[in-house]
Amino acid sequence: QVQLVESGGGLVQPGGSLRLSCTASGRVFDIYDMGWYRQAPGNERELVASITNAGTTNVADSVKGRFTISRSGARNSVTVDLQMNSLKSGDTAVYYCRAWHYGGSTDWGQGTQVTVSS
Repeated sequence: QVQLVESGGGLVQPGGSLRLSCTASGRVFDIYDMGWYRQAPGNERELVASITNAGTTNVADSVKGRFTISRSGARNSVTVDLQMNSLKSGDTAVYYCRAWHYGGSTDWGQGTQVTVSS
């Protein structure tokens, strides 16, 4: 089992920046991909960005050029950061971390609120 702990959400003005972090601990040896999803009220959960063990990234068109995903690892943990710049009101959502395992299982974090408002 993997524990995903997220941090970094909050309130920011339009045009501002936030950095989200997600640290996975526990059964991290078979994680091959990690990423961030978001869900705004009334909307479906959508992929924002993901990054594989090899460093291959997948970034949603809606955030390309503004958001950057990166990954770092230690022996028993993996951290994925989402740097969010030039934030817009449309980026307001709950952001969730997700880990994919070889074999097909996934784990989700508890979610962190990002609010972009003046």
